Amino acid sequence: MAIEDNPVSRIKYGEELRARREAAGLTQEGLSERAVMSRTHIAHIEAGRRRPTLDDARRLDKVLGTDGFFERFLPTLDTRKVAEHFAEALEFEGQATVIRDYAASLVPGILQTESYAREVLSSGALPKSDEERDGMLVTRLARARVLDSFHSPVVWSLLDEAVLRRRIGGPTVMCEQLRHIAALAESRRIRVHVLPFDTGFHALLEGIVSLMWFADLPPIAYVEGLRTGRVWELPSVVRECQVAYDHALGDALSHRESLALIKSVAEDYGHEAQ
Repeated sequence: MAIEDNPVSRIKYGEELRARREAAGLTQEGLSERAVMSRTHIAHIEAGRRRPTLDDARRLDKVLGTDGFFERFLPTLDTRKVAEHFAEALEFEGQATVIRDYAASLVPGILQTESYAREVLSSGALPKSDEERDGMLVTRLARARVLDSFHSPVVWSLLDEAVLRRRIGGPTVMCEQLRHIAALAESRRIRVHVLPFDTGFHALLEGIVSLMWFADLPPIAYVEGLRTGRVWELPSVVRECQVAYDHALGDALSHRESLALIKSVAEDYGHEAQ
């Protein structure tokens, strides 16, 4: 996964920062003192020479009272915000009316908390700078906005028990993440099912899949492996993926039982964190 800066948007970001700073009656030095950033760094951002980090954007929003504007502006600085193999699936995800995904070891992106996502994006075989990680983090968190509407898309999340047990970032991060999933489920925003370890082999054990339906398009299936992914539109392949999902769902715990397990594991993490 790589980030490529968009220089035009970076210049616009700098111009907007300068305008908001001057409207607030602050010099670069005054802003630097309040935002706990160097004056040189602010000057570079305003000139479009440097890409602000997520922390930079949040500090600027807080000092300038811009209600998250500079944080929301960050994704426009990137010409490529996700892995190439996922770019097409991301476009479909934003249009879907129904999403049913299966996760084998990590929480699905649209359900990840900031702390969990930060840990995932900080890891990996290829090291990333803080700027690269923060750019990806903004994009990852923006995906969760598909859940802002109560009615669409309808989201079902099928989680292998390994998702709950794999310690990403430690007990505090895991407790927060599982409580977030539980809150979404309790508010009826998502439906969640867990495939327990004692199920043994199941129809989706060999990979991860996301099924999507649309108002005006045929359904698609996105299948992903290590650094690879493919969107399938061929009806026969999509149907095979749907059948495999249904078989695995039949082996899973009920929504009520899954929610109870998620809350129980979250409580265990919470006790451990204390």
